[in-house]
Amino acid sequence: MAHPSPDASTTVVVVGAGPSGLMLACNLVRYGIPVVILDDRLDKTSTGKADGMQPKTIETFKQLRLADSLLRNGVRVYDISFWESTENTTLHRKGRQIHYPDHLVGAADPYILLAHQGMIEGVLIEDIEARGVRVTRNSRFIAWVIDTDFPDLWSKVAVRSHSVGSILWIPRERNMTRLYVELSSTEGERVDKTKATPEYVMALARKAMAPFKLEWKSIEWFGNYVVGQRVASHFNDDDMQIFIAGDAGHCHSALAAQGANTSMHDSFNLAWKLNLVCRGLAKRSLLATYEEERRKVAMDLIRFDAEHCNAFEQGEVALAKNFDDNIRFISGVGAEYSSGLLTKIQSDLVTGGALRPGALLAPAKVTRYIDANPVDIQLDIPMLGQFRIYVLVPDILSMKNFLDAFCARLKNPKSILGRESALAQQSYNETPRGKAASDEYVQPQRYTTVSHLFTLSLVTKSSKSDFELSDLPDILQQSRWTLYLDNADEKSCTDKWVGKLNSNEAAIINVRPDGYVGSLSLWTEKEGDKAADWVEEYYASFLT
Repeated sequence: MAHPSPDASTTVVVVGAGPSGLMLACNLVRYGIPVVILDDRLDKTSTGKADGMQPKTIETFKQLRLADSLLRNGVRVYDISFWESTENTTLHRKGRQIHYPDHLVGAADPYILLAHQGMIEGVLIEDIEARGVRVTRNSRFIAWVIDTDFPDLWSKVAVRSHSVGSILWIPRERNMTRLYVELSSTEGERVDKTKATPEYVMALARKAMAPFKLEWKSIEWFGNYVVGQRVASHFNDDDMQIFIAGDAGHCHSALAAQGANTSMHDSFNLAWKLNLVCRGLAKRSLLATYEEERRKVAMDLIRFDAEHCNAFEQGEVALAKNFDDNIRFISGVGAEYSSGLLTKIQSDLVTGGALRPGALLAPAKVTRYIDANPVDIQLDIPMLGQFRIYVLVPDILSMKNFLDAFCARLKNPKSILGRESALAQQSYNETPRGKAASDEYVQPQRYTTVSHLFTLSLVTKSSKSDFELSDLPDILQQSRWTLYLDNADEKSCTDKWVGKLNSNEAAIINVRPDGYVGSLSLWTEKEGDKAADWVEEYYASFLT
């Protein structure tokens, strides 16, 4: 629940300190918005519940500089194995496939990271508490430590038993394994919950896994979960003062590890919008895009989940095809937004690259000009609630007039971005971002030299010896930490994002604070002013 108003003194109340609520609170606290976090539990989740972080969620935690402990302690699953028994054959492997093939997904982290919900909550709570805020406190599954001779114990495994039903194996941290055991009968009838004891479930699992040995040293967590697909009619009230996210907005099966991932991205979407509206920097209509965008993703998820559950029942061939058809969506990379206030799609624009409005910024390698460090461009700028304006210029010398005209407009105090930047400066002076000791290593002021509203970045194929910082317009000189040389990979960032550009061409990409492309366009050397008009038009649609 949140109660925003165009006033930096607004307090946002977050009800529920699960992954979704904590992701919202963590971002708002960082942005400097006063937050109260309420939860009816005595402590954070101790074990179990959601446990699979998809590639996009891993990237988000990296962008927040919160991924290290999860990557260190979690279990990485790169593949999935399919096993089956029939009336005439014992349990045997039917196939194996890579979970996130590069040619289909293109994720920088092509694996599922298994870390139980308490570990995720702990990372977020630690960051929140480091910035001076605390949580006010007053269907289940199974995580087991097991003894088995099953050979694919450390892969994700889908088992289809002719006599018992389906089982999903998930390797876990601390040498544990989670088993999702189907409890409906072969005729599809649900088992009475009173009969669904650990002993009953373990007996089913032993029967399904025969002839392999399966014994339990301990049970850390046990529970029942009824599979169903539901989406709330609305994600906010008419006054846009109350918002729901996560399980309150969408329910589905746990088979594809989507729940916590989708829930945290609900909150990630909402947080930066609340920040801008609370500070009086954006129109209240910006908040309406939360429901438009995240309910669309929830509906996509429910459609996928129904298909995925059916495929799981049908066996290895159907399940493998379902993964192939939906792998981008499963990874989080393929969750996309439709045309709207924040997503401007130009139907007449054709590029040879991967970027398109409504989709996430694709991973790419570049070299940071200032210190010659190779970096992942999608991760290098920290999450500060800002937009990013990327200017891609293959040849700086050929595009000098373009850069001069474009940058002069951005810094003009009478322009839309100039006026909004002045308001943002005043707002953050009065209500600074929430600080933690770890910020000393991030140095966020490097990315707010031009504006607290946006970070300007230049990407060029020109070599370092071709130009000096002093050759650039002053606002690009101020943005020296986001000046990148496009020479760090066999396929350049420019080619990957927008395709081949001539020496007298430029691309401009407006990227939202949550990493989604808002708009994209191509320009020639004489169109610096027109490009600035185009950028201003995008931001004028939702800024005050």
